[in-house]
Amino acid sequence: MFRPYAIPIWKKAPFIRMLLPLIAGIVLQWYLQIPLHFIVTAFISFGIAFLLFLLLPIALRFKIQPLQGFIIQLFFVALGAWLTCQKDVRRNDNWYGNYYKEGSYLVVRIDEPLVEKNKSFKADGYVEAVVQDGKTIAAEGKLLLYFSKDSIKTNLSYGDRIIIRKNLQAIKNSGNPGAFNYQRHAAFHGIFHHVFLKEKNWRLLNDSSKNGFRQLIFSAREYVLGVLRKSIHSGPDSYRDELGIAEALLIGYTNDLDKDLVQAYSNTGVVHIIAISGMHLALIYVLLVWVFGKIPFINRSKWLQLVLILSCLWLFSILTGASPSVLRAAVMFSFIAVGKTWFKQASIYNSLAASAFLLLCYNPYYLWAVGFQLSYLAVLGIVIFQKPLYNCFYIKNKWVDKTWQLISVSTAAQLLTFPVCIYYFHQFPNLFLISNLIAVPLSAVILYAEIALIILSWIPFVSIGLGKLVTGLVWVMNRIILWINDLSFAVWENIPATVLSTGLLYIILISFSAWLMLQNKKYFWMGLYVMTAFVLQGAYNNWQHSKQQKLVVYHVPQHKAIDFINGNSYQFIGDSILLQEGLLQNFHLKPGRITHQLNMRTDSMDGVFKQGIFTSSIIKK
Repeated sequence: MFRPYAIPIWKKAPFIRMLLPLIAGIVLQWYLQIPLHFIVTAFISFGIAFLLFLLLPIALRFKIQPLQGFIIQLFFVALGAWLTCQKDVRRNDNWYGNYYKEGSYLVVRIDEPLVEKNKSFKADGYVEAVVQDGKTIAAEGKLLLYFSKDSIKTNLSYGDRIIIRKNLQAIKNSGNPGAFNYQRHAAFHGIFHHVFLKEKNWRLLNDSSKNGFRQLIFSAREYVLGVLRKSIHSGPDSYRDELGIAEALLIGYTNDLDKDLVQAYSNTGVVHIIAISGMHLALIYVLLVWVFGKIPFINRSKWLQLVLILSCLWLFSILTGASPSVLRAAVMFSFIAVGKTWFKQASIYNSLAASAFLLLCYNPYYLWAVGFQLSYLAVLGIVIFQKPLYNCFYIKNKWVDKTWQLISVSTAAQLLTFPVCIYYFHQFPNLFLISNLIAVPLSAVILYAEIALIILSWIPFVSIGLGKLVTGLVWVMNRIILWINDLSFAVWENIPATVLSTGLLYIILISFSAWLMLQNKKYFWMGLYVMTAFVLQGAYNNWQHSKQQKLVVYHVPQHKAIDFINGNSYQFIGDSILLQEGLLQNFHLKPGRITHQLNMRTDSMDGVFKQGIFTSSIIKK
């Protein structure tokens, strides 16, 4: 009996073979900064080599076919490097940084509506020209603008042009250990400078420069926000949390969110609800398919349905800010919609790889976006693990079966995302199953109610009723999430993680999953060996940190913060406000303490002496 031939995944999903070398090229270019002329030479050489390969006799080409594949792989590596090089605005001859000097004037376009902060107004600016020595030099590039509140005497809006004269400040990291790499994050968005402007530092020019489509998007966003703020009752303080969640859930607007509430959503594993993602687009997609399938005339034409569905999906994606996770979902559902129209069942792996390939060609820096990584890992986890998990139990009852289906989806998504979550956030939501079982269906109802509210807001009594419904549902969801968050075992915090430990964790996960799904013992032994390496690596790190003696001076604006470290203990010297759990401690101090694996704070430590405003330390060897 012949065994059935199993087609390898890379045969059914050719985009995987294009995506992996593209990613390799992006990573190589970012970390090695290969010169452009070398990349172009390699790009042309591999292209010529491929064409020459086609001129060889068929028999010879068949014998050395792997060489053809290797040449194609190198071609896409070069493509990834070239795309990354082109995306780096600093390599552009017209970048304002090539001309700007201290004392120069800059002509800047306001590139988004202003956002109010505690002490200023913030906006993205786009430099159009540099003026120096009486000459105007056309330029381009992004810039972060901060306006002091007393300097805004006229309403600045998107498209307004201003001239500024204030020395720019380079964007830098805080320097605190384990801190978020904000400098790299800004660089990925093409931003390298910021400036704080007072009234004397800028003047509004008479003309403006607006993109009609972007203006339409901003106007639509303001309309949606206006409807929600009018309908989410009643006082500004009473329902501030409900308003913030409603805005974030519908269009991804996060400026009104309470930081402690966001942390609660993160701790319980449902932060994806308020970060617009594939789940939202899936709900929108299902709704659009149902609506256009019911409307006469439209339901007779599949092509018209396709055009309307794709138009609505992409308008919603752009309205929400076009984050990497939303773009991924929009591309994915576009592939699905087109495939269904052509009656073709494409490989889901190929669709995923194709969408990632297109997005990385558009912006290679999406590769480092946490949302991009988590979005693809979550979908991949669902595709790989959901069906095997669901098939573990056969349940006759319809509603219990639906519950088990939701549990299997949540678990499958968590399997491939939790190592990355631990690496970035150093915590694991222990009760993610319970919170997702409640919050996911409830958030779907809220989303549909909000869409109905926006559509029917012109009918007063309907608008009032839907506003009260949305307010009540969001209030219930918030109370449930806060209750779960208050449980002492809701979250496992302060988990140290490195690139090496994260990589080993993925190998362990994949090995044991392959063993269970394929019933092959070699994967079990591989997982066991790697688990041993993981434990030894963790033990070695613990041993190193148990012997550490350090003095860490934190950079916390307008505050004093110092840690004297001995092993896994630390003595804090600084402002008392930093002893309280909150944004200041979590943002500035907590990442460093997790990095150094500090788990015990003490009020006194051997070798540390304090007298008045002076503190001295004697380090014992």
